Formats: sequence, C-alpha cells, structure tokens
Amino acid sequence: MTNPIYINQKEIQKRYKQPGKHTHKGIQGHALIIGGSYGKIGAVSLSAKACLKTGCGLVTVFIPKCGYTILQTAIPEVMVLTDIQEEKISNITFEIAPQAIGIGPGLGQKIETQKALHQFLKTNKTSLVIDADALNILSQNKEWLSLVPPKTILTPHPKELERLIGKWYSEEEKINNTISFSKQHQVIIVMKGAPTQIIDGETVYENTTGNAALATAGSGDVLTGMITSLLAQSYEPISAAILGVYLHGLTADIALPETGYQSFIASDVIANIGKAFLSITV
Repeated sequence: MTNPIYINQKEIQKRYKQPGKHTHKGIQGHALIIGGSYGKIGAVSLSAKACLKTGCGLVTVFIPKCGYTILQTAIPEVMVLTDIQEEKISNITFEIAPQAIGIGPGLGQKIETQKALHQFLKTNKTSLVIDADALNILSQNKEWLSLVPPKTILTPHPKELERLIGKWYSEEEKINNTISFSKQHQVIIVMKGAPTQIIDGETVYENTTGNAALATAGSGDVLTGMITSLLAQSYEPISAAILGVYLHGLTADIALPETGYQSFIASDVIANIGKAFLSITV
C-alpha cells in the first residue's frame, strides 16, 4: 500500500496563499453552489455560508424556488438563482461565469433532477466539486463519469464511496480500489472519515486534523462549500482539497474545548473557519 503524505502544518504552509493587500471581491473568486430540494435547503445554506467564510469574493446558489426566501434571509451576502420548479431542481441554467461549482448538497434524486445533472455535466467546463446526491446519481449512471472535467473533486462519505467503487473487505482494498477509480476517471477523491484521506491517482494524502465532533449532520455540506471556495480562489484542485480538509478538521480541534463532542454542530465548523485560518498563518 502507498505510504500516505500527511497533511500537517508543514504541508499546508507549502500550499496556502495569503490574499494580496490590494485584493477585491472581483479577484477573490466567484463560486456557484447547486443543490437543495424541499426539506433540504439547509444543506445549500451551510455550503454557501462556508464558501463565503473560506474567503470567496462572491457566492451564488442555484436552488429550487421553495428555498428563495430562506436563503435570502439566512445569508444576505449570497446571491440566489432559482429553478423553474418549486420543490426540486429540473433545469440547471445560469448566465454567470463562476470560477468553481459545488454540486450536490440537499439535491435529492428525483428523475427530473437526474436528467438536469446529466445535461449540466454535458456542457459544464468549470472546475467542479461533486458531493452528496450528485454522487449518488453518478453512482447509478457511471457512464456519466466520462463527462466530468479532469481533476474534478468527489467528496464521498463511506456509503457513497461504496456505491461508486463497490464493496471492499479491507482498508488496503478500499485504498487500492479508490486509486484505480481515481486514475480511470482522472478525479480527486476526498474519502471522508477518521482520518479523511485524499486520493489523487497514485498519491494518497492523510489528514491530521479533526475529531469525532465532526460526525454530525451537515458537516460534509460545509466541507463542499470550503473546497469550492478555494477552487474559485484559483487554488489547484489538489491544493483546494488538501487545504479544505485540513481547515475543516482544524475547526473541530479549535472548538472542542468549548463545545465538547456532543454539542458541536456543522454551523460550529463555519463559526471557527476564521480561527482556523489564523492558526495556519502564525
């Protein structure tokens, strides 16, 4: 099995870029988060807020109509585009030109949504993070993987990973199968877990931050927003994945003395992103 490269302070320092003194929102990147369905608008809210808090200049969401008021009220800094449908996404169209797109949080798997994802993948050339239901739809339509741009970042939790690559019977088999999948489809895979590992072809990175507090609803949606934000700020895909995973884990390490394991929620990740950045720039 390949020896992993540990994602620690030293690895992060090599990749992290301080924003320039004279930067403005126009050069801090524009990210688009696509997702949401009736009852799951919260997932997109978490992603979008995390995206902003990770330094992105502009964030737009594309959601079903039922989420419009929720998003505009919950996060006034985010711009909102809506689908023609009230409760699900059925046709992904937008006139903006984002630098990165995160798709999947709260998306649902309705047949119209599956068709919309297929149409989107056929025309999209923008850097991409694929998560949650977008991954589940892909695992039911594996031939669509040929449509994703090279170095697209997939962020599966263990069950989503199993749907993508099939069952495994040992840790070694899981890593080897994920490496094969990554090479075959030219994708970067963030294998969420304890510890989170990132597979980029033959190279395996292993995160050193984070704790059990992160095992909470919405934690993955937040990570998607963070990685999408870094991609939009023109980090290379592998650096965006590494930095996003490290900062995400670091928020839980920073918050733990105050929250304990039990009361830490996904919003606490977002609340501590600033402190996480400050601690890597020391």
